[in-house]
Amino acid sequence: MAWLILLAAAAFEIAFALSMKPSEGFTRLWPTLGVLVFGITSVYLLGRTLDRLPIGTAYAIWTGLGSVGVVTLGIVLFNEQLTPTRLACIALIVAGVIGLRLAGAE
Repeated sequence: MAWLILLAAAAFEIAFALSMKPSEGFTRLWPTLGVLVFGITSVYLLGRTLDRLPIGTAYAIWTGLGSVGVVTLGIVLFNEQLTPTRLACIALIVAGVIGLRLAGAE
């Protein structure tokens, strides 16, 4: 169950980061409220996993999945560049997340 909560926390982390662009420097009300709600929810859910998962593993996976999600959706939604170097870096992050999961955390 902790892993599912961590996945939800990562999803809210992605929504948090993606909400910042439309907030236009926190000058638009609804996107700014989205940033706050998504960010708080993400951190809350991450905190809920820490009694069952090692903090280093949980935090690294949370940020890793968040990073991969934001980069991927940035490419899809905001027409950011997709280059071989970016793909290689995403692959390294994914490999690290998988490695941490397999390294013995519950």
